[in-house]
Amino acid sequence: MLDGRMRAKVARGLDPIGRTLGRAGISADVLTVVGLACSLATALLIATGRLGWAVLGVVAAGLVDLLDGSVARVSGTSSPRGAFFDSVADRVSDGLMLGGLAWYFIGTDQPYLAVLVLALVVTSLVVSYERAKAESLGYNARGGLMERAERMVLLAVGLTFSTLLVPVLWLMLALTSFTVVHRFVKVWRQASAPVGEARPPARLRIRSTRDLSEWWESRPATRRRRERRARRFTRPRS
Repeated sequence: MLDGRMRAKVARGLDPIGRTLGRAGISADVLTVVGLACSLATALLIATGRLGWAVLGVVAAGLVDLLDGSVARVSGTSSPRGAFFDSVADRVSDGLMLGGLAWYFIGTDQPYLAVLVLALVVTSLVVSYERAKAESLGYNARGGLMERAERMVLLAVGLTFSTLLVPVLWLMLALTSFTVVHRFVKVWRQASAPVGEARPPARLRIRSTRDLSEWWESRPATRRRRERRARRFTRPRS
């Protein structure tokens, strides 16, 4: 939800910083590595119970994650290789932070809460896998109540107010599970539609919402609906 609505706007706002970093010779790949280092440091802070400092680590990792995209865009160095590296790094970062959280719970009087974190790791990975697999098949699986941006925001809230950490984790698990079901149903409906109606051509590579919009407008059903609407509004009144 936040990834679709706010990420692009925030990234554009960071473009001046990204341009400065690019001129300084700092590449997007370097920032991705820095983001991984921030995530590792955050995981260690969480595992050792320094939850307040870990909030700063979550914020730093998120900021660097936005900046690497800005640097790649303004410097014209965006590439499939860089996108792949960034995507893998995001999954590793999530695993590190949640792994640190599981380690933290193992050292408390409620070690079974580490299983809650494990469930959150699994459902988060399924959310990411659904989108990757759907896009590889030419379908759209974006959206949902709990994407990566929402997970990081709620994790920061839980770490800031430690008494709310466990309820926040349960909320994250519930919303992430809902997102898993939402994306599954969304892709299932696209894949179940009649051939030539709702499924993109096999050779079509949807890389953005613009590609998806152009394909949708080119469908025969969409054209027929547009023609019927045009006839209805141009019909002379008696």
